[in-house]
Amino acid sequence: MSNPEGNPIEYLRQRIADDPATFTRHFFARLFAIRPDLRELYPASMTHQRASFHKMINHILAVVPQPAGHADLIEVLGQLGRDHRKFDVLPEYYPLAAKVVVDEFADILGEAWTPDTAASITEAVNLATGVMRGAAEYVDGPAVWTARVEEKFRVSRGVAVIRLLADSPLPHKSGQYLEVQIPQWRRVWRNFSPAIPPNAQGELEFHIRSVEGGTVSKSIILETRVGDVWALAQAHGTLQVEYNGPEVLMIAGGTGLAPLRAILTDMSRRVDAPRTTLYYGTRYPGELYELGVLRRMVATNPWLRVVVASEEKDDPWWLNASALPQDSTIEHRYGTAVEVALADGRWTEHQVLVAGSPDMVQNTRRQLLIAGVRASSIQHDPV
Repeated sequence: MSNPEGNPIEYLRQRIADDPATFTRHFFARLFAIRPDLRELYPASMTHQRASFHKMINHILAVVPQPAGHADLIEVLGQLGRDHRKFDVLPEYYPLAAKVVVDEFADILGEAWTPDTAASITEAVNLATGVMRGAAEYVDGPAVWTARVEEKFRVSRGVAVIRLLADSPLPHKSGQYLEVQIPQWRRVWRNFSPAIPPNAQGELEFHIRSVEGGTVSKSIILETRVGDVWALAQAHGTLQVEYNGPEVLMIAGGTGLAPLRAILTDMSRRVDAPRTTLYYGTRYPGELYELGVLRRMVATNPWLRVVVASEEKDDPWWLNASALPQDSTIEHRYGTAVEVALADGRWTEHQVLVAGSPDMVQNTRRQLLIAGVRASSIQHDPV
């Protein structure tokens, strides 16, 4: 561990990283002891909030001592402040949070909490909370929109399509994801990507897969009913196609197809869409539930090629597939989507968009880099 006298901020960051659970537990205990009413802003389980809080504190402490990166940090903090509006966070909460963070830092450093260290760390914390507060106060538009479930159908045991109608159109772009809260889990937000482009009618469609151990996704699959009202907050993500750029490679895993499907729908409306190849993969052939939509896209867009892939050749007994690759004109291969893509050739001069589970995205990115694709050419949502 580094010497606190040499770089006290880095020393503090490392101390927290050694035991983030204790740090975050103490922070929220201090906060709620001062303002017990703030506990109502958070869900019953604080696991996700604690992990997110530590991640942001770690990022701030890592970037602040560096000569570069401050502009990006300010942008991240601004977005975080705008996001916090959905939790009903008021402006006066930010100075309180800053004080609690500084007090916790002082306890961690102990004798190393010198006047100079206290001044520099307090300044950094006040700057961070000030940026968040300012961004939250000056952003236009509501913090939360609502949308009513109009239709739900399950395409397999673990995947459902949910269609909603929002009370007003949401400001988002094809390829982005939205923060979503369902009535069964108040104060718990998850990120889902619409599978259709935004429109003036406020129509939304989400493809939801039940995640192992995922409480929200399981509730959506099993409990969501027509008439439920969902809350939707800020849009995030930068997946996009450069229309004046090179050809495009898209790689989708499972319901990760949703944001790419929205982008492809947008591209279908243009006359300058670049040549695009989509590899769409699942574990079992019967999980390729979007075959019909993709077949129609290929038939009407000569710039689009689609190849589907499955890791297994046969479906398990419990998978009641609505469509099978052998019944479609779309080419079907065996293997993961990235394996099939790399077997087809080199993609070093393409724009590359990847969407799927965190493990799928990380594995796909790694294999693409090994194959010579530039990191700057690969787009995906944070994992």
